[in-house]
Amino acid sequence: MTDPERRAESDGIVATYRETESERLLEFERSADSARAGTAAIAQNREGYAMLKVRPAADGNELERYYGFDMALDHAAELLGVPPTELPIPDAAADMGM
Repeated sequence: MTDPERRAESDGIVATYRETESERLLEFERSADSARAGTAAIAQNREGYAMLKVRPAADGNELERYYGFDMALDHAAELLGVPPTELPIPDAAADMGM
């Protein structure tokens, strides 16, 4: 069973929110059925007040840091080759950013 608070899907993009011991992670995966498959991730410290880190995958190297969630989403969307408005956001991740 899927938790709608932690998972959202739209137009071939699946967004999954999870927490590790040290981070809040929002992971995006664009399906191979799309013209451009790929992944992107946005990470923030577990307390939720630090800058957001954009990575090519949850375990990937940091590409850039942002204060605002909207800027991090712009970068993640660029990695996936879609407009930021096409990224689905699970409810649990809606408050990421400073």
